[in-house]
Amino acid sequence: MGIFHYKVTDIRGNERELSEFKDKPLLIVNTASKCGFTPQYEDMQKLYEKYEGKVEVLAFPCNQFGKQEPGNSSEIQEFCDLTFNVSFPIFEKVDVNGENAHPLFKYLQKEKPGLLGSEKIKWNFTKFLIDKNGEPVKRYAPQVKPLDISEDIEDLLNG
Repeated sequence: MGIFHYKVTDIRGNERELSEFKDKPLLIVNTASKCGFTPQYEDMQKLYEKYEGKVEVLAFPCNQFGKQEPGNSSEIQEFCDLTFNVSFPIFEKVDVNGENAHPLFKYLQKEKPGLLGSEKIKWNFTKFLIDKNGEPVKRYAPQVKPLDISEDIEDLLNG
């Protein structure tokens, strides 16, 4: 079943079903505007452009780590547009850990635990690669740059 039965709300307040991204690999990232890893938005955009129409990049802002995403939806959207000219989908701010964590992130953590089996997301810009059937394939630490995931994406596209 994978992730395609989950519903999410985009940055403009529209409810969307992840099933609309069927048949494409996805890179799901919890993001923040005021983090040391925030420049990764630029690489996320380059990755999105490199695989235009073949791969989706989905950003989920989160304020759980050092309160590095304090803005509201319009402020986040404006920051992403003006600073990084982002054209991939950005969703409403979510919790990725704890009892209020979005069900999508609870699922991803369970399916692809991190270092030493820990399910908890440790910081902003943790990334999850999803295959075209909606199944989580791999989890990447915040330090892994989006463009460094290209080889794994190529494997999914050619597999």
